[in-house]
Amino acid sequence: MKTLILNGSPRVAGDTVSLINIIASGLEGNTKIVNAYYCDISPCVDCRYCWKNRGCAINDEMQDVYKYIEECDNVVIASPIYFSELTGKLLDIGSRLQTNFCGQFFREEELNIKPKKGVVILVGGGDGKIDKAYETACTLLHHMNCFDIHDVVYSHNTNLVPALDDEQIVESINGILVFLNNKDEK
Repeated sequence: MKTLILNGSPRVAGDTVSLINIIASGLEGNTKIVNAYYCDISPCVDCRYCWKNRGCAINDEMQDVYKYIEECDNVVIASPIYFSELTGKLLDIGSRLQTNFCGQFFREEELNIKPKKGVVILVGGGDGKIDKAYETACTLLHHMNCFDIHDVVYSHNTNLVPALDDEQIVESINGILVFLNNKDEK
C-alpha cells in the first residue's frame, strides 16, 4: 500500500506535523511526504501546455508526485488554516493538478489514476471556520481520484492546547489509520 501525504505546514515541529507523524508511523506500506514549504514545486503559471499535452511543462519535483498520485492507494492533505483556507504553499502544489483537470475536460482523456481514499486534517487556532479549507481540500482530492473521503479531522484551539494533548483528535487520527489501512473498504 502507498500513501501520499501533502503537508501544508511551514513549522517542522508544529501541530500539523505532530499529527502527520502519528499517521506516517501507523500506516502500512510506503509513505511519501511532500512538505509544501520545503519542496521544489512551483505553482501553475497557466501556460496552457496541459490543454493539449499530457503532464506539465514545469520540470520540478511535481513530476515525481504525479507518478506517485497515479499509483498510490491513499492521499492525506494536512494543513494549518490561514485566513479560513489551506496554506498558500499547499495551494501552489494543488494548482499543479490543473493537468488532471485539463486531461479530463479539455483533452477528453481517460486519466490513468488509481482510485484511492482521501483524508483531510486541518489545524488551527483562529475563528474555527473550516468550510472553505475543507471544500478546497476535497476538490484537490477529487482531482487525484479520491472519492472515498474520511470525515474531516480538525484540531481547533491549538494556540492554547497542542494537538497531541487533545484526546479527541488523537482518537480521530487512530480512526483515520483504520480507514486508510483497511484495503477492503475501497
